Amino acid sequence: MADSSTQSIIIGASPDRVAAVICDFPSYPEWTEAVRHAEVIEEYEDGYASQVRFVIDAGVMADEYVLAYEYAEDLSRVEWHLLGPSKMQKSQRGSYDLVANPDGSTTVTYTLEVELSVGMLGMFRRKAEKMIMDTALKQLKRRVEAPGAAQ
Repeated sequence: MADSSTQSIIIGASPDRVAAVICDFPSYPEWTEAVRHAEVIEEYEDGYASQVRFVIDAGVMADEYVLAYEYAEDLSRVEWHLLGPSKMQKSQRGSYDLVANPDGSTTVTYTLEVELSVGMLGMFRRKAEKMIMDTALKQLKRRVEAPGAAQ
């Protein structure tokens, strides 16, 4: 059974800018440490990715899988789920929720639910989830706020 974890971070950019980085899947290997390859394999009519194949290598965990994506019309929410099991995962569901702040920044809330194919004690799984989410949010913040990044 998968448990859901949620974390938030404030990013110094508009929700549109944050969403643009989140939706630029082919660029993920440039700024996310674990992603070795990300390939859009299917798109919606509007050009947004509907299915993306990922190859990850996070040291102790290497995997390849396809995620299906859906978007709120205003891109304030990007959500995904695993298409079929992978080597390491039975299921994965996640989302980014983007909320504009009065100062022009964006609060990004990341929710992730993963059920692994291999057993892991709850205490270790929660620690791993926290580390994955911390890293993902910090890398997203660094990419969006990078000097020279289009705002």
